[in-house]
Formats: sequence, structure tokens, C-alpha cells
Amino acid sequence: MPFQILINVLLAILWMFLQNEYTFVSFLCGYFIGILILIVIRRFLKFDFYLKKVWAIMKLIYLFMIELIKANIDVVKVVLNPKQDHQPGIVAVRTRLESDFEISILAALITLTPGTISMDFSDDSKTIYVHSIDVPDKEVMIKDIQDSFEKAIMEVTK
Repeated sequence: MPFQILINVLLAILWMFLQNEYTFVSFLCGYFIGILILIVIRRFLKFDFYLKKVWAIMKLIYLFMIELIKANIDVVKVVLNPKQDHQPGIVAVRTRLESDFEISILAALITLTPGTISMDFSDDSKTIYVHSIDVPDKEVMIKDIQDSFEKAIMEVTK
């Protein structure tokens, strides 16, 4: 992936030299031309196109921002509710992630989301114990984590 980015930037710089224009617009045009060249070369050299990973990272960031906003709204509801009928709990989230890096990213994203915190890992590092400020249904919470963060992390790292 870094090699593809380097080639793409070098093609953009080469395009600027060939056009004899040293502006950002000329660089951007060269960058897009470099993307097209990499797409054509990819068919012959059989490598994964780096913009797929960039797109997956952007989707993960977007997903985190949406979850962050939703979690903040949920925490405000819990704090402002005078009845205090929320149900805190600890949930064991079994993960399909394999590497320690992927599991650490998942635990960090869970902890950065307000109202939840990753407390501990199982001995085999396949289960994360998560404390949440309001858990009406544990199975729904587990499914939400697996379908959102875990799936997006797998897209980025695979």
C-alpha cells in the first residue's frame, strides 16, 4: 500500500512537470491520472488497490463519529432522567478479530464511546468485557458491536 501511494504521488509530480504548471490543481489532476494508471496496472500485477483501504478507514471513522453522537445522546438521556430507571451492566462481547492490534482497536473504540468502557479481556483474548451505563438487552448490545465496529475493523485490516 505505501508503495502504491508513492507511485501515485510520483505520477502526480511527473504530470505537473509535463504540464509545466506547479499548482495544486495540476497536482490533483495528475493524482487522478495516477489512480487510473494504478487501476490499469492492478489488472496485470494482481495487487490490492490502496484506495479500498483508505475508503474502509474513512467508513470506520464515519461509523465511530455516528456511534459517538448516538452514545452522547443516550448518556444525556440517562443523566437527565429523574427516574433513574437505567440498567447498568457488564457484557461479555465475543469477537471474531484475530490479531492483538485489531482487538486493541475494538477495545479503544468501545472505551472512547461515552457510556461504555472495556474492562478486561478473557485469557484467549477473544472476549472483551464491556461495562455500559445502560444495557436494556445484552444480546442487542453484543450484536451492535459485532455488526458495526468489528465488521468495520475487519474491512480495514483484511
